Amino acid sequence: MKKLYEKSEITFAILWIVIYTVGMGTLKSNFGLDSLWQMLGLIVLSAAMFLFVKRNGLMEKYGLAGWAKNSKAMLWFIPLWLLSCLNLFSGFSPDYPMPGLIYAAVSMTLVGFVEELLFRGFLFKAMLRDGYVKAAVIVSSVTFGLGHILNLFTGQDLIETLNQVVFAVAVGFVFTLVFYKSGSLLPGILAHSFIDASSVFASDEGSQLLNMILHIVIIVASLAYCLYLAKHVETPAINRADLQKESAPGPQKP
Repeated sequence: MKKLYEKSEITFAILWIVIYTVGMGTLKSNFGLDSLWQMLGLIVLSAAMFLFVKRNGLMEKYGLAGWAKNSKAMLWFIPLWLLSCLNLFSGFSPDYPMPGLIYAAVSMTLVGFVEELLFRGFLFKAMLRDGYVKAAVIVSSVTFGLGHILNLFTGQDLIETLNQVVFAVAVGFVFTLVFYKSGSLLPGILAHSFIDASSVFASDEGSQLLNMILHIVIIVASLAYCLYLAKHVETPAINRADLQKESAPGPQKP
C-alpha cells in the first residue's frame, strides 16, 4: 500500500474505496447490518486505515492530529450538530433486537470514520495535492453521495435510496468544506458517525411530508453553510493547493 500511495495517491484512494464498498457491501448483503461479521469487518478496515496513516506520519495531513484551531470562524460547527440531530425528529424505534442492535450501532459509528477518511481524506487530498480545488470538492462530495446507490443491491427500497443519495450529496459538500476550511477531520467524523449511528435507533414512522421538509431544510442549510465557509473562512496552510503542489510530501518512514 505504501508503494502505491507514493506512486499515485488517487489510485490509492480509489483502491480503498473499492475495498470498502465491495467488502462491506458483501458482508451486509449476506449477513445484515446487525451481524457480528459486519461489525468485525469494519473494525478491521478502520484499524488498517488508521494504522497506515499513523505509521506513515500522515495524521496532520488527513486531519486526525487534533481539533480545528479556527473553531470560532467555523461557527463552532453548529450546523453540523444540527444536522446530526435530524434522525431523532421522528422519535425512537430501534431497528434490531439485542445483540444485533449493538452490532449495528457500532458498525454505523465506524462507517462515519471510514467514509470520512476515504472521501474527505484520501480522495479529496489526493486531488487537492494536484491543485484541483473545485474538482476535489465536487468529486469528493458527489461520489460520496452516489456511493449510497449500492444500497439498492442490499434490498433497500428505490425511493429510500434516492433520498439517501440526495441527503448524502448535500451533507457531503458540508463535510468536505468543513475539512477543507478547518484542516481537521474530527468534526466531520463525529457528526457523520452520530448521524449514521442514530439512524439505527430512529423511527421510520414519520410522514412523507415531514421527511420532504427535512430534506429541503438540509439542502438549504447545507448550501448556506458552504457559501459562508467558502467566502468568509481562510483555508489553513495544510490544505492550500499551492503548498500541496510545492511540497508534495509522501509518507514518512516509520
